[in-house]
Amino acid sequence: MKVSLFVTCLVDMFQSGAGKATVELLERLGCEIDFPESQVCCGQPAYNSGYVKESKEAMKNMITTFEHSEYVVTPSGSCGTMFKEYPHVFKGDPVWEPKAQALADKTYELTQFIVDVLKVEDVGAKLNGKATYHTSCHMTRLLGVKEAPFKLLSNVEGLEFEALPNAHNCCGFGGTFSVKMGQISEQMVDEKVQCAVDTGADYLIGADCGCLINIGGRMERKGKPVKVMHIAEVLNSK
Repeated sequence: MKVSLFVTCLVDMFQSGAGKATVELLERLGCEIDFPESQVCCGQPAYNSGYVKESKEAMKNMITTFEHSEYVVTPSGSCGTMFKEYPHVFKGDPVWEPKAQALADKTYELTQFIVDVLKVEDVGAKLNGKATYHTSCHMTRLLGVKEAPFKLLSNVEGLEFEALPNAHNCCGFGGTFSVKMGQISEQMVDEKVQCAVDTGADYLIGADCGCLINIGGRMERKGKPVKVMHIAEVLNSK
């Protein structure tokens, strides 16, 4: 099975380990991975800030970049959701709407792809310790990926799972929200950090790098002993 990696800006710039783990994990599961080098930002920050016209150029580039891919897989529920938004953005455009729909139809978040397409729930991972899981807003509420991460984590050997209190609450990142509403964002991430600490977990796991950078940064500033990990890194653990 041939898979094109949509790595996302945050993985590329800040959390390359999650990208590497994604590639190694998918290769171990029998996928042939390619990385189209013309990929850039998916346009989400500009689009969500109201710059629809400007963001379309980035979107067209991404549509063209992955036009011939069999599957597109990303270690980000948020950016995967943005690809699903493309057909709405180009609705009524006779050239770009069908191309946008084709990209949306073949794009999957990592855990969604493993469980729903590869039909695998045990990847043979091993990680000792107690973990809790942060359900990111875009991945859960917009993309609709709710069960796949838990199915995969439940089969990680040595990992004890503890539910995160108030898991449905946003961590306060929200892209540009954390910049525009810094004080509110700080209160939200403080609540998320405390909930994670209260579980007694060694690891806080998530599937969106924006959330993990936000929570991890606050965790470090407050001197909390919880390690923040992308789910790809957990599933790639041996």
